[in-house]
Amino acid sequence: MSGQLPQKSARLPVPETPRPDTLRSDARDNRERILAVARTAFGADGLGVPMREIARRAEVGPATLYRRFPTKEALVIEAFAEQMAMCTSIVEDGLSDPDPWHGFCTVIERVCELHAGNQGFTAAFMAAFPHAIDFTTTREQTLRAVGELARRAKAAGHLRSDFVIGDLLLVLQANSGVRAETPADALLAARRFAALQIQGFRALPGAPPLPPPARLPLLPVG
Repeated sequence: MSGQLPQKSARLPVPETPRPDTLRSDARDNRERILAVARTAFGADGLGVPMREIARRAEVGPATLYRRFPTKEALVIEAFAEQMAMCTSIVEDGLSDPDPWHGFCTVIERVCELHAGNQGFTAAFMAAFPHAIDFTTTREQTLRAVGELARRAKAAGHLRSDFVIGDLLLVLQANSGVRAETPADALLAARRFAALQIQGFRALPGAPPLPPPARLPLLPVG
């Protein structure tokens, strides 16, 4: 993927999972435990962790897991729904900033911090969800909003003219590779990494052009 956004899918959405407020207390506890285990497992080992392994770590039977989350897509999307909503809110806040360069920098900083909090979210954000129309649409809208913010920052003369949306995805992938001993260290590392990237994105007189953008394909959920 370079500056181009993925085409919208016309396929059927993921089967709906039961609403949490309609579940019994024990079923609700199982659901929350499954989601907590999934976030941890996906963050540590990637989205390829088998569903049966998620069930084992959550101490529930496979039937219980599949009753709550019929597909891997459904589990991943639900596990990171809150982070996706936060990501969208961050970009909306940046877009509403009257100073587009400040808004752009704030988006880079806050998104890096968000993804550092759970590296599984980076994998989820970069994953291909062929049946999840809502998730895919939200991601595309978020990336388009970043694109509009970048256009404004370029017009103001602060963002280098050869920045493309693929560069943001490259930042997220690189940021997900940061390893730290504690969550506090991970947050500090994410902030420093964001500051370094912002310096590289700043429009400077005489700055050499960037190499051609790389294609960063969305990956299937294992």
